[in-house]
Amino acid sequence: MTVLLVALGAAFGAPLRYLADRAVQAAHDSVFPWGTFTVNIAGSFLLGLLAALPVNGDVMAFAGTGFCGALSTYSTFGYETFRLAEDGARSSALLNAAASVAAGLGAAYCGMVVAEALPAM
Repeated sequence: MTVLLVALGAAFGAPLRYLADRAVQAAHDSVFPWGTFTVNIAGSFLLGLLAALPVNGDVMAFAGTGFCGALSTYSTFGYETFRLAEDGARSSALLNAAASVAAGLGAAYCGMVVAEALPAM
């Protein structure tokens, strides 16, 4: 059952990642991968929120592992960072790596803080 919940969550997260990534990137005339940056930060926030809420294993499998796992993307982050460096945009590559890690951790922390501020369910 857990595998099906993960797959179902991913079936929602992956298309959302693609659509959000394309929409954000289209709004920016930049080599910086704003779309991937945005979905990774959103996924980190949501996972931090879920981790701090009293959710059961099925909810975490669907929303945490499946949805957030498919919404955020480390492989695309790595690829885009490498491509920036390879194309001579080394400062953008370094900024992407540092900002993605810092913002992702910060977003997860903020998600946890928000969850803790919510009234008990």
